[in-house]
Amino acid sequence: MSSFERIPMADLQAASQPIEEARGLPNGVYNDPTFLAEERDRVFANTWAGIGFAGDLPQPGYVKPVTFMGLPLVIMRDKEDQIRVFHNVCSHRGMIVINDAGPVTGSVRCPYHSWTYELNGNLKGTPHLGGVGVHSVDSFKCEKHGMKEIRSAVWFDVVFINLDGQAPTFADYIAPLTARWQQFVGTDGYDLMRREADSGSVMLDVACNWKLAVENYCESYHLPWVHPGLNSYSRIQDHYHIMFGDFAGQGTMVYNLSETAGTSLPTFPDWPAEKTKEAEYITVFPNVLLGIQADHTFAIVLEPVANNRTLEHLRIMYVGDEAMTDAYKPHRDATLESWKIVFAEDVGVVEGMQAGRVSPGFTGGVFSPVLDNPTHHFNKWVADKLIASAQ
Repeated sequence: MSSFERIPMADLQAASQPIEEARGLPNGVYNDPTFLAEERDRVFANTWAGIGFAGDLPQPGYVKPVTFMGLPLVIMRDKEDQIRVFHNVCSHRGMIVINDAGPVTGSVRCPYHSWTYELNGNLKGTPHLGGVGVHSVDSFKCEKHGMKEIRSAVWFDVVFINLDGQAPTFADYIAPLTARWQQFVGTDGYDLMRREADSGSVMLDVACNWKLAVENYCESYHLPWVHPGLNSYSRIQDHYHIMFGDFAGQGTMVYNLSETAGTSLPTFPDWPAEKTKEAEYITVFPNVLLGIQADHTFAIVLEPVANNRTLEHLRIMYVGDEAMTDAYKPHRDATLESWKIVFAEDVGVVEGMQAGRVSPGFTGGVFSPVLDNPTHHFNKWVADKLIASAQ
């Protein structure tokens, strides 16, 4: 019996009920060590999941290996400056092709038998395939044996993949969110986002299931007790809920622009003046957390490593070239430090929830019908995915 089959369907259906009647997802989907592979195939594979950042590949010819829920993948920026994602295995004997991130001169070479691939995945060279000094065989067609590409897209600097190749187009998938955020950045604002090459990045190694990180990010209920500094000016009552389709999160009406020595970072030119203090923090299901403010944005890709371990990869972006000048470095540093404090404050609670998921005295929990709506929306989304996969 698989780990999925051990979970009573009634427990998943309970998470899919209206919030007043619902229970949270059952313990098994958090603490069963074998369930992660089930989730990869039942929850992640048929949608768009984040695996990394385009900005981590700074130039054409750059490659970066990643592991996604046990699968060895590689992100490659080809010579035409296009981001592509492949299964990181040689088509000959299944050897891992790329072990280190960095620039590639010429072709990618498998370290086992030196088969070579172009940065678009095409198989280019097969040394001694037909015997010593014979590098081709009439019956072997290189074009049939390239590295296996995975459907991918880049938005908000995040590299998204669709493993099974059957999801709607990425443009359709992300359209509800881009339509919502058009009020803030217009149609071209995303093109203004800039990253520092050597900073503006944080990685947290957290002892929790990836879903608990999402659940915590979606809600503001915990602010007074977990984020006392933030809560001093951005209280529960200053927040509103966001829930639609494959998205959930929260917004605030009292975001404070990052100010240093009386000046602020440059802002999106189309951001309405009357909304300067607004900010939104939305999860793109299943595993990408986004934040947008008038003067900067950020993206977090959650990397599920094990049922009780998640790597949180954060990248912060600013608005326009001027924001990246030395004059604004103190502002950028202050912004990064403030978020590092906030996200570090969350670690203890998500790890505490993970520890609690082994208790037979907890059976999914309940939701506040007023303050837990985004978290319930996510629980329902996961439950519906799992239920649908069983049909």
